Amino acid sequence: MVDLLLRSLAVATTATILVVVTGVPCARWLARRRERWADAVSTVVMLPMLLPPTVLGYLLLLGIGRSSLVGRAWEVATGGSLVFTPAAAVLAAAISAFPFMFRAVQAGFEQVDPQLEDIARTLGRTEWEVFREVSVPLAWRSVVGGTALAFARAMGEFGATVMVAGNIPGRTQTASLAVYDAVQAGRGGDAALLTVLLSGLAGSVLYMVTRSGAR
Repeated sequence: MVDLLLRSLAVATTATILVVVTGVPCARWLARRRERWADAVSTVVMLPMLLPPTVLGYLLLLGIGRSSLVGRAWEVATGGSLVFTPAAAVLAAAISAFPFMFRAVQAGFEQVDPQLEDIARTLGRTEWEVFREVSVPLAWRSVVGGTALAFARAMGEFGATVMVAGNIPGRTQTASLAVYDAVQAGRGGDAALLTVLLSGLAGSVLYMVTRSGAR
């Protein structure tokens, strides 16, 4: 069970890092756009939150399968298929969690006074420096909250993961998948223990993230 929890933690943490690295700049950029196409982009970004997990998993299979461009590129680079690997589990968790982080952070950036950013520009700051030194610090609570939401979603991801990464014990099976297996096999005690351990681990990480944001 320790291996399951560590694997779940590794998948969720890696997925959350990917979401934060890509989601924060994307949210900042769209928060300052007023064109109609920006609303369309935001809608597409939010789709994984609205789609059934199995539908999202099927779309991911189409996007990263061996016949897809991404799948072929991965196979050339690594010599193996992307699906049914830990990397596929991370990708499924990241895409499922992205909208939760994106929306929270976008709302935070929308509350930042644009005049403060303009003042920084008049003082000679580059766009990257404005983003790093003004926008992110002022929206920090939203960034932390979005990160916590993304981690929680990635930790509990099930539907898309089982579609693209499978449920391979010792390789791609996470704690949430193991709980499902235990219930299906009638091992209620194992399912209950895993549920308690998973809840405690996720709760501890979320608490630490929240407290670090508050400080």
